[in-house]
Amino acid sequence: MPKFTGDQDFEHGTADSLGVLLVNLGTPDAPTAGAVRKYLAEFLWDPRVIEVPRPIWWLILHGVILRFRPKRSAEAYAKVWTDEGSPLLSWSRKQSQGLARMLAASLTAPVHVALGMRYGQPSIAAALEELRGHNVRRLLVLPMYPQYSATTTASVFDGLSDALRVQRWIPELRFVTQYHDEPGFIAALAASVREFWANQGRGDHLVMSFHGVPRRYLLAGDPYHCQCQKTARMLAESLGLNGDEWSLSFQSRVGREEWLRPYTDEHLATLAGAGIRKVDVICPGFSADCLETLEEIAMQNAELFVEAGGASLSYIPALNARRDHLSFLTQLILRHLQGWPETSPGWDEQVRAKALQESAKRASSAGA
Repeated sequence: MPKFTGDQDFEHGTADSLGVLLVNLGTPDAPTAGAVRKYLAEFLWDPRVIEVPRPIWWLILHGVILRFRPKRSAEAYAKVWTDEGSPLLSWSRKQSQGLARMLAASLTAPVHVALGMRYGQPSIAAALEELRGHNVRRLLVLPMYPQYSATTTASVFDGLSDALRVQRWIPELRFVTQYHDEPGFIAALAASVREFWANQGRGDHLVMSFHGVPRRYLLAGDPYHCQCQKTARMLAESLGLNGDEWSLSFQSRVGREEWLRPYTDEHLATLAGAGIRKVDVICPGFSADCLETLEEIAMQNAELFVEAGGASLSYIPALNARRDHLSFLTQLILRHLQGWPETSPGWDEQVRAKALQESAKRASSAGA
């Protein structure tokens, strides 16, 4: 039988509170082969990510992938590592800090924001423990994936469920599954593109590159492909682009099976061969810059494009901690919090404190 947490630390009269849990994919602790091996072992073992029978996949993962890939991936991570560590973790922390400030300014009731990673540290379990320390009884979970996929958003739900399984008293839960077509999200993307063009100049063609998944996931009913298409179409419309001024592609494929097409690397080579000299690339499926954007797109694919005959590839950064991005996410969170006491116009901290005192007295007189 599992040992449940929170068995003996509850006190009557303690104020409960509202919490927001932000979750992103995760990152190794360091750009070393050992740290990357540990991270990949957790990430690639997730059955949501790799839908292959476990005995077969265990042999492939431990017999082949974890023997060779960690060193190569560690070298890639080293190219983008910063003084603050992993770019994804650094930006995710800035996002959580910025959202905490904006939510505090929007609500009269206290709200606690925590950051958890699906794989690696800080873990979802650690973030939940942090929130439990604030006696969070109402929790909104926001996976930082604009487009829903079983490989990402659903996997966050699995991780959340696993972490909550050992808690005796779980909080009320709400879970945001996607925001791929939210007007505020599209507006922030469009503003980032316009600002980039104003400051860095505009290329001949805009590529919107999304992380790929195996095509069989689409055929099995995963809506990710359709939501990527909608995000791209809405962004192109917001920018006033004609059909020949932009395109969509999918990056980061691994293995031999067919993934969503067109593949970004092949697509860029095709554009170069068609006479496109300068291309801009944005990755609207990534809420924060990471290895896949900074190393794969801005380095690897930029080099590939030039080798294929293009002149230059310019990467347009992810929304990261832009104010318009955080403002949109704040409004998204506030909308999903509606109906809970902390969002009520009649919220009064002093009235609640008095009610808690009375509750504690009643519990004491009842022998609790």
